[in-house]
Amino acid sequence: MAAAYLQKKKYKLLASGYRCRFGEIDLIVADKTHLVFVEVKLRKNSKFADAMEFVDQRKQNRIRTTAEVYLSQNPTELQPRFDVIEIYAPEGTDTRKPEIHHIEEAFY
Repeated sequence: MAAAYLQKKKYKLLASGYRCRFGEIDLIVADKTHLVFVEVKLRKNSKFADAMEFVDQRKQNRIRTTAEVYLSQNPTELQPRFDVIEIYAPEGTDTRKPEIHHIEEAFY
């Protein structure tokens, strides 16, 4: 759902589920100026907490380190950026119209 959403917004999908020994990045996409490392959080609702709140400092550090590995293997002139996509889907992946929030520059 997140990849399709970003592609509709004219991002080019470069990798999905990129893994190294330090961690995983859900999506890596690019636009004209940014190479975007995207953490995707799927929740049924936000009653307990917003999905973004589950991307804590420890998770952010793992994503940053994994992004450094990706950049060492895939040099680019694009500016790196870290985004979070929150997807609220009461019926999970069967939800017809999930609520999607794209948070750009979610952390540095």
